Amino acid sequence: MMASPAAVAFERTLKRYGQHLAVAGVDLDIAEGEFFGLLGPNGAGKTTLISMLAGLTRPSAGRVLVRGLDVQSDAPAARKLLGVVPQELVFDPFFTVRQTLRIQSGYFGFRRNDAWIDELLHELGLTAQADKNMRALSGGMKRRVMVAQALVHRPPVIVLDEPTAGVDVELRQTLWRFISRLNAQGHTVLLTTHYLEEAEALCRRIAVLKAGRIVALDRTDALLRRFAGSVLSFRLLDGGLPPQLMPAQQDGDKVELPVRGAQDVEQALAALRQGGCRIDELEVRSADLEDVFLELVGAGR
Repeated sequence: MMASPAAVAFERTLKRYGQHLAVAGVDLDIAEGEFFGLLGPNGAGKTTLISMLAGLTRPSAGRVLVRGLDVQSDAPAARKLLGVVPQELVFDPFFTVRQTLRIQSGYFGFRRNDAWIDELLHELGLTAQADKNMRALSGGMKRRVMVAQALVHRPPVIVLDEPTAGVDVELRQTLWRFISRLNAQGHTVLLTTHYLEEAEALCRRIAVLKAGRIVALDRTDALLRRFAGSVLSFRLLDGGLPPQLMPAQQDGDKVELPVRGAQDVEQALAALRQGGCRIDELEVRSADLEDVFLELVGAGR
């Protein structure tokens, strides 16, 4: 029995802009039904990968597949399988919210879709805005409409590129409740976000990009065990950090240092004493995804 194709597959995908290598031969499979996180600093190549997946940008080499369909050679069929929420707010100012969603439905061949549109309006808190013109909405409400547009054709693969950047807490909670429910129903979700607590809470597996390359790919819990462990944090009252404690993360007098156990803590405190440092507000806490992210893509690596 043949295995079903991945929901999304990047096969040695490479993208150049002139001399700049934005994506450097990425190989990545995202399974059906996954809630997958794609993380990385600005300029790492996340949005370029999303643009190639959406068919907006052609790879310089390699292929991008959605359920086995090439997004370039099988573009119309592949596009119907995707619901993409881009970073930018893009809307037509001449239509109401409901008209916008009906037009988007028609684009994908759905002509009697009002029941699902009503459900989207309800789930995304847009019912009261249904008959308002798009240009009259706040930025947060426009963002909700963009999510509804991406979902109006019930795509099996949902792509969210920084969907909650700059939006209020209520929208973030509303969106994640709804998207998590769709994921539980079998929809595949690919998320890029700068809110690392979101990725840690939602994504079962994560890839970390740096300079167009995947530098880590694993289950979220495995990444936390593998790269982080615990963090020793303290306030540095005077003295400079001993070189053997680098690469610690330092913000003013606040210092955070990854540690693997009690022996690492003891060695760090001994190095501080020997270096003549005075410290305060000492704490050892469990590491989170932000600590993993900094260790993988921080300036010290």
